Amino acid sequence: MSLWGSRFDESPDEVLWAYTVDPADRRLLLDDLAGSLAHVAMLEQVGLLDANEGPALRTGLESVLAEARAGEFRFLDTDEDVHSAVERRLGELIGPLAGKMHTARSRNDQVALDLRLYMRRAGADRIAQIELLALALTDAAEDVGAVVVATYTHLQQGQAVPLAHHLLAYAWMVLRDRSRFEDLLKRLDESPLGAGAGGGTSLPIDPALSAALLGFETTFDNSIDAVASRDLAAEFVFVAGQAMVTLSRLAEDMVLWASTEFGWVTFLDRHTTGSSAMPQKKNPDMAELARGRAAGVIGDVAAILSLQKGLPMAYNRDLQEDKRFVFHADDTLGGTLGALRAMIAGAAFAPPPPSSWVVALDLAESLVRRGVPFREAHHIVGRVVAELTRRGAVLGDATLDLLQTVDERFAAEDLETLSPESSVRSRGSSGGGSQPAVEAQIAKIRDLLG
Repeated sequence: MSLWGSRFDESPDEVLWAYTVDPADRRLLLDDLAGSLAHVAMLEQVGLLDANEGPALRTGLESVLAEARAGEFRFLDTDEDVHSAVERRLGELIGPLAGKMHTARSRNDQVALDLRLYMRRAGADRIAQIELLALALTDAAEDVGAVVVATYTHLQQGQAVPLAHHLLAYAWMVLRDRSRFEDLLKRLDESPLGAGAGGGTSLPIDPALSAALLGFETTFDNSIDAVASRDLAAEFVFVAGQAMVTLSRLAEDMVLWASTEFGWVTFLDRHTTGSSAMPQKKNPDMAELARGRAAGVIGDVAAILSLQKGLPMAYNRDLQEDKRFVFHADDTLGGTLGALRAMIAGAAFAPPPPSSWVVALDLAESLVRRGVPFREAHHIVGRVVAELTRRGAVLGDATLDLLQTVDERFAAEDLETLSPESSVRSRGSSGGGSQPAVEAQIAKIRDLLG
């Protein structure tokens, strides 16, 4: 069934139907029914449906809704889209009266509404998943206690920090992804229903009433903007894309940490896979797939932006393509959040201690505390590193005699700074890699998550 065609002398060609009909919008069924129920209630309230028509339409729509919720709604190959499928099924149940459901409405404002309802619902679901991942990271940070590892710059060991500090960095990153979804939900809180095809209607409708029935804070100010704009869909895809980039970075670290070379973490057998050829392998495939699938969502961002860039006002059929990008980005993010949360929640962290080289900056700062300019202190410790390297030793092997051979301003107390644990204990800067900073972060995140 299509919602048009009376002015045509020919039925749609098979090639037209095959090319223009996209079943992707079938997942908007519940959203379409919610919008139709609110629209019918509004039509009844303003007198565009009489005392018999309104209840009959609502009863029919509630029957269709019950079928949809039970998974019993049947789409037909002849349904052009979700809107025509609902109207067709409603007609089967209540007859020609079903045609009155479309009064003062267009597919243009229908699909704009359905997509907003979907993104509002999906955004809330992703926020809940993000919070669960942030909690899993925070739990893991608390569980590892005072274990010290190295930070990495250029994939080389940099400074000593608690492993918890590293895990909490990702907790803060995903919480920013949460805030982006929360910010988007505020902009989604505007109903486009009542904009019609783009110019509104001469019929006495009440868009504010239907908006209130659907739980929207407000309604549109410009009917063309309401049906023709997809910046909010693009924003949804971007927010999902940025979240996937965050998860891809976490996944990359998970892959590295699980390698023999790092040996920081072991994941549960049920969260890993093996090799068809090498019996010893235990592969973090979910993390690798998360890293790979981020590429697809980044592609969705580029695609949905490009989709809009040359469109004249108002509605154009190009916009039918927006849903596949929204759905793919949402599905990918939802699945990835669940997968990585499971891996983190089941992970066993037991990293080896970092190299003593990670305290080189601490040694330089000991000279700074005696008034040596930092740049000079940096060069002095660089000479210490060069001498130790020449001897095949590491910084933890340094003696006071060696240090004072390089610069006489070194003192015996400086030898106490030459362990990663002492480096962490000495760290006092706000938000830095110290155990008190870790404990403060854990408390703050738990408070934010309620």
